[in-house]
Amino acid sequence: MEIKVKLSNFRTSPRKVRQVADLVRGKSVSEAQSILLFTVNKSSPIILKLLNSAIASATHDMHMDESNLYIARITVDEGPKLKRWHPMSRGRAYPIIKRSSHIALILSEKKPVETKIKEVKKEVKKVKK
Repeated sequence: MEIKVKLSNFRTSPRKVRQVADLVRGKSVSEAQSILLFTVNKSSPIILKLLNSAIASATHDMHMDESNLYIARITVDEGPKLKRWHPMSRGRAYPIIKRSSHIALILSEKKPVETKIKEVKKEVKKVKK
């Protein structure tokens, strides 16, 4: 089972957000939270907030165990750009592009609980025989 959460139009460039996303990709939830808490970057508290939201929906809605979750995928895509102009001398104007990003985070279970139950039942049947 996968839990998908998205954040759209975050006003930081995707390149800067990807630096933080690369730190936590593939990590367990508790390890990712501790990394994000101590990362000094504008986007780290936002990704942490997104991760906490995903954990809350996984535990509350899907009844998943928090210790069994990990970050399966985290992608940072480019959002809309705000195009502005900076006036310069002699009537010139230089463009300023204010970038934004879309963040998508997918949590998954390391080993689903249902498969564990099936494996235990198979082992019990083998022992009985």
